[in-house]
Amino acid sequence: MASDNHTSAIRGEPHAFRSHLLHDFHDDDASDSSISRRLFQIRMAASNGARADAGILVNKMYAKRGYRLPGASVQQPRERVTLVASEHDIAVGTITIGFDTPQGLLVDELFAAETRVLRAQGDRVCEFTKLAMDAVVRSRRVLASLFHVAYIYSHRVMGVDHLLIEVNPRHAGYYRRMLGFEIIGPQRLNQRVNAPAVLLSLDFRHARSQIERFGGNPGAARSERSLYPLFFSLEEEIGIARRMRGEDTPRAASRARSSFRQAPAALAGLGPMAFAPVLDG
Repeated sequence: MASDNHTSAIRGEPHAFRSHLLHDFHDDDASDSSISRRLFQIRMAASNGARADAGILVNKMYAKRGYRLPGASVQQPRERVTLVASEHDIAVGTITIGFDTPQGLLVDELFAAETRVLRAQGDRVCEFTKLAMDAVVRSRRVLASLFHVAYIYSHRVMGVDHLLIEVNPRHAGYYRRMLGFEIIGPQRLNQRVNAPAVLLSLDFRHARSQIERFGGNPGAARSERSLYPLFFSLEEEIGIARRMRGEDTPRAASRARSSFRQAPAALAGLGPMAFAPVLDG
């Protein structure tokens, strides 16, 4: 069982980006050295207070773009996990992972036929929702790190094969270019947020190959236009996954380096670990 003190710490970087993926992110020629020296932490929101902070950030950022969100309880079912990126204990980014259950996922409301195909193939699916980044932070590396930690927990720890997200059709191109998503569901109206949505899928095997190729090499971002060069290195990923599983012994570390074919960890007791939006209520 993992300790409640585990965090993932990341350094900021000087590239600017637009508000929480409501638009495509673009590097800015202006370099802000103060951003590059800032230290952010990514934690699992294990308390009602932490989830409330994440909810405030989501509501603030979505409301700026006219998205309607219903009121949400800080209580969270066991199959949903919220990650929060923070600076000096102030939430600056958040994303929620939803794991599949017999009751299904939120994306099943609009795209049940599409998700049924993936499940029929034997694939384990999850969804990322409620992604928001504070515009003040303005760091693609924070965004990439938040996504990477969510990937590690979903794929490396829980054994999920495919990620599903709903996004506004205007922003689907960004996810395809920057992370390798594919459109698998046509445009429909998401009534939870009163906005059109398409269903995107990311095969985690593709993400894994890109991380192995580019992860931990931010210099490659000059020529490789995806977010993967801003992800952690494979060695760092192994360490994060090991801490998530509570594997702290040298033997466990060696085993984690040689194989990630581990049984999915239980959600209970994992403790805190320290994109156009992902649509959901």
